[in-house]
Amino acid sequence: MSHRQLMIDEFDDEMARTRKILAAVPADRVAWKLDPKTQSIGWNANHIAEIVGWTSDILSQSEFDLAPVDGPAYKTPEIEDPKHIVENFDSAVATARAALLNASAETLAEDWTMKMGGQPLFTMTKGACIRRWVLNHTVHHRAIVSLYLRHCGVELTPVYDE
Repeated sequence: MSHRQLMIDEFDDEMARTRKILAAVPADRVAWKLDPKTQSIGWNANHIAEIVGWTSDILSQSEFDLAPVDGPAYKTPEIEDPKHIVENFDSAVATARAALLNASAETLAEDWTMKMGGQPLFTMTKGACIRRWVLNHTVHHRAIVSLYLRHCGVELTPVYDE
């Protein structure tokens, strides 16, 4: 099995698990925060959808600047309706999966750089970036949403119960 196919299989599995958590977010808890220093459930849920949405740009571009010198800084979406957050996530998953299916081994081996203000923050292969900054980052924020929901009394089945 190819490295790309392994990545797609992992992507499918983690996105299905992530969707279950996002679908459990109640509308009356979107603004909930663990404390004033943390981001809300809604911010984290929106961030998950945007992270997945980065996939096609990572595969089709060589860099991304979070705060370009000559333009506005990147900003996380602020969707407040959990239903629309899930719709945004579903759309991002479909686009990301298609991009992964079309990615060649050569594309996955190309370098990709994240910058801020024109200065490189890191450079890694596109394949490594998908694993670290899409898959692992999604799982990280999914865990935050899951923890926050449990603090709010939302009952969830364990993410890795199967």
